Amino acid sequence: MRYGTVIPGRFVDRPNRFVAHVETAEGLQTVHVKNTGRCRELLLPGAAVYLERGTSPARKTAFDLIAVEKGERLINMDAQAPNKVFGEWVRGGGFLPGVMAVRPEFTYGESRLDFCLETPEGPCLVEVKGVTLEEGGAARFPDAPTERGVKHIRELQRAAEAGLGAVLFFVVQMEGIRSVAPNDETHPAFGAALREAAERGVRVCAWDCAVTPESIAIRRPVPVIL
Repeated sequence: MRYGTVIPGRFVDRPNRFVAHVETAEGLQTVHVKNTGRCRELLLPGAAVYLERGTSPARKTAFDLIAVEKGERLINMDAQAPNKVFGEWVRGGGFLPGVMAVRPEFTYGESRLDFCLETPEGPCLVEVKGVTLEEGGAARFPDAPTERGVKHIRELQRAAEAGLGAVLFFVVQMEGIRSVAPNDETHPAFGAALREAAERGVRVCAWDCAVTPESIAIRRPVPVIL
C-alpha cells in the first residue's frame, strides 16, 4: 500500500481525537488524525510525524497524519491501513493458498467482519486488528477498551464452532517486533475472550510490516503470546 504526497512535520498537540496540530515547513497545520485510539505513547510534543496531503477539495483539513517516529522505530498509525494491506496481500497470494475470492465487510451473525475468504476448504472469516502499541520491543492490543473487538471475537468463535474457518489477524504496523499479546491491563475482557476463542478453534495470527513514510506492506509472522 502506497500513499500519495507525504511531508514531514513535528507534532504539537491533539485538541481532540480527530484532529492534531503539526508544525511543517509550510507552517502550523491542523490535520486529520487517521486513528481515533488514544496513541498517548506515540503523539508526544515534538515527535516526528508524517502527513499525507489530501486530494478532495471538500476536505476540512489539507493533510492526514499517517505515521510517527517513536525513538528509532517508524510506526504507521493509519487505522484504515491494516485492512487495505491485508486485502492486497491476500489477493497477491499471501496468507492462505488457493483463495478464490476475497469478500470484504462480510456480515456474520450480528457482526460485520472484515473479510470472508473463499478457499478450497470452504469459507474463512477474518477479522483484522491494527496494532500500534509497542513496549520494549513487544506489541500489545488494544491500546484502549474495545467492546466491539470482544464482539468480533465472539462471532469468530461461533463461526469456528459451526465448522467454518475463523481467524483473528493482527497487523502490527511497524517492523522488528518480537511478539504480540493481549493488553490485559487495559482491557482484560478482550484477552479472556481471545484465549477462549483460540481454545475453541479460532486461529490467532500476527504479522509485522515494512513501514516507510510513503508505504506499508505485510512482512513476516510474529509470535502471539496468549
